[in-house]
Amino acid sequence: MSLNKAMIIGNLGRDPEMRYTPNGQAVTQFTVAVNRNYKDASGEWKEETEWFRIVAWGPLAERTAEYLRKGRKVYVEGRLQTRTWEGQDGQKHYTTELIANTVTGLDPRPPREDGAAEPAGARPARGGAPAAPAAPGAPSGGDDFGASDLDELPF
Repeated sequence: MSLNKAMIIGNLGRDPEMRYTPNGQAVTQFTVAVNRNYKDASGEWKEETEWFRIVAWGPLAERTAEYLRKGRKVYVEGRLQTRTWEGQDGQKHYTTELIANTVTGLDPRPPREDGAAEPAGARPARGGAPAAPAAPGAPSGGDDFGASDLDELPF
């Protein structure tokens, strides 16, 4: 028996970026910062931030890109996937991503500009389409990813 399941709660580090694969499938990428507080050996409180790269596919990707913004608190559930590719520099790059099958905004719904609350459907629904596999031949990236790494991805 095997299990690959990850659940995180944190804050979006940037606005989601949605693109479409050559076959028209929506894919959205964003990062989530998860904080952990602990006492070090001297008894002082420390805070540690772990960054997760999130990928959502299909209708979930579209809803995520439409409704989530940098700084929002979210719950993400899915599976971990590590991909590998060779960059333009000839070096191998790796990235581990959380492929989302559930993304839920946890902040209260912001009021609309006219002061009324957003309608019930204005927040990403729980669940969504199952996570799609990476596009065939899709390159992979490294845990240390930057804008140039994203430019090398095929979607």
